[in-house]
Amino acid sequence: MDTVAFINTETGDDLIVSFAIPVADLADDVESLTLLRTPKFEGLLDDAERGVKVMSDDDDDEHELLKEFSFDKNSAIVRFTTRNHRYELDVRKVEPEELKDMCAVLRKMNFDHRIELTGL
Repeated sequence: MDTVAFINTETGDDLIVSFAIPVADLADDVESLTLLRTPKFEGLLDDAERGVKVMSDDDDDEHELLKEFSFDKNSAIVRFTTRNHRYELDVRKVEPEELKDMCAVLRKMNFDHRIELTGL
């Protein structure tokens, strides 16, 4: 399980939730694990390509779609899955306002109910 240092969210043309995960061997460096959705342009995509893309710094440009996302507030654990990956993140060090923003943006991302959301 990776520990998240902070979460960046954006709303606008792009809806973004980005988890910053410290790199163990580099003091001030982080890797990003990003959830991205661009509703404005999804109408140009095939139905199978629509949804929230999951991207990490170590991906080779293959972005999978988010299937499930859960937030266990009591244990401060975020879990989410794509077709081929499962992620588990410890968000205990994240500010409460950032967690609140994460939940709000994820609800906006799920306007078409493509994602199974729990704990938000």
